[in-house]
Amino acid sequence: MVYYNRMAGSELADRKCVPCHGGTPTVPEDEAKRLLAELDGWTIEDGKLARTFKFKDFLSAIDFVNRITPIAEEEGHHPDLEVGWGRVKVLLITHAIKGLSDNDFILAAKIDRLTRG
Repeated sequence: MVYYNRMAGSELADRKCVPCHGGTPTVPEDEAKRLLAELDGWTIEDGKLARTFKFKDFLSAIDFVNRITPIAEEEGHHPDLEVGWGRVKVLLITHAIKGLSDNDFILAAKIDRLTRG
């Protein structure tokens, strides 16, 4: 059974999110751990991928949110964002399946790419 959109030899950030529907299985725990190892600084908290990004001020945090927005729209997969002075916490879960899908790891990798560029 295929749990996620995998392309051999490709980085997570190079993959595309695919629509999930109720009944789509979540990523198994062992695979979630393996995928998590491909990300920078993410953890799994209460069944969600989570990472807090730090910035020098509020405007920089807002700028980061504004750079995430078009990626989330293009992928059709939207994170929960908590914004405060000098920080943005990103939470990812696939609501349709009430758990983690490959899409969560793909979007996390694309967000990581923003911090490297």
